[in-house]
Amino acid sequence: MNVTSREPTLPLARGRISAAIIEYLCNTGPLPNRKAVSAADSLGDDLQLALYICYELHYRGFADVDADREWDPDLLKVRAALEQPFLETLRDAATVHRHADEALDELLVEPVDGCGVSHFLRDEGELWQVREYAAQRSLYHLKEADPHAWVLPRLWGRAKAGMAAVEFDEFGGGRADRVHARLFADLMADLELDTAYGHWLDAAGAEALATVNQMSLFGLHRALRGALVGHFAAVEVTSSPGSRRLAQAMRRTGAGPAAEHFYDEHVEADAVHEQVVRRDVVAGLLEEEPHLDGDVAFGVDATTYLEDRLAKHLLGAWRAGKSSLRVPV
Repeated sequence: MNVTSREPTLPLARGRISAAIIEYLCNTGPLPNRKAVSAADSLGDDLQLALYICYELHYRGFADVDADREWDPDLLKVRAALEQPFLETLRDAATVHRHADEALDELLVEPVDGCGVSHFLRDEGELWQVREYAAQRSLYHLKEADPHAWVLPRLWGRAKAGMAAVEFDEFGGGRADRVHARLFADLMADLELDTAYGHWLDAAGAEALATVNQMSLFGLHRALRGALVGHFAAVEVTSSPGSRRLAQAMRRTGAGPAAEHFYDEHVEADAVHEQVVRRDVVAGLLEEEPHLDGDVAFGVDATTYLEDRLAKHLLGAWRAGKSSLRVPV
């Protein structure tokens, strides 16, 4: 099981922009021009992959790509040009609430007739669909909590202490075998999926890339620290009930003990994290910086919006009897 690979290979291009960035990183071509970037679909495969590649340089990078590319000034200019339409689309399409409490309170009310991905997998999903879900989610779960760690230097007081406490749990509480990214790799091994970091990038669609890119976007910009806290709060508030359904899905489909354990762990841990995030992280941040209330709400709304897009893609494919992946498992 390959869970120690630090540098994945560069992915296949999905259009002019991602192709140009890959060529630039390989020293075989120039960066894309602003005209090409402005013409791209902000939520489409080409732009989202291009952004993902730029952001990945801040995580583990890529094999045979110079580590100094992380701070290449020309590449950073292109990244900024890619981020602008993505962020504008999220602000225009996702914004619903003006205040953090309103946005989070709405997440606490689950519909009686829920029909999301976790409901589908629990009630009727097949093992092949569980495997596809794990492959899509591996883009985040194999770096779980890493994007959120960037906000720690941008917080202080109660917010910083609460965020650090939750992150400590996500990173295994000091035990390497309990790091959540490791637990997800164990889940993937149960499902007989390749556990190498970044292996499933070529298979995942733009919808999955956008959910990860959102975290990187919010995490890398101090100006978006409120949105990152909102994103984190949304994840923790919705994680426990969703994880309970996914744990039931793992048992029903015979996914394996490690697969069951990953979601069982999140049922318990995230029920506690939800309280810490709302009481200490969100409340602590807004006590110090009340002007970020709308930004926290935006982070919650943007998370819901992108998760709903991913769910629509997954369920649309599965209910049609088709693979949700660009390259089937």
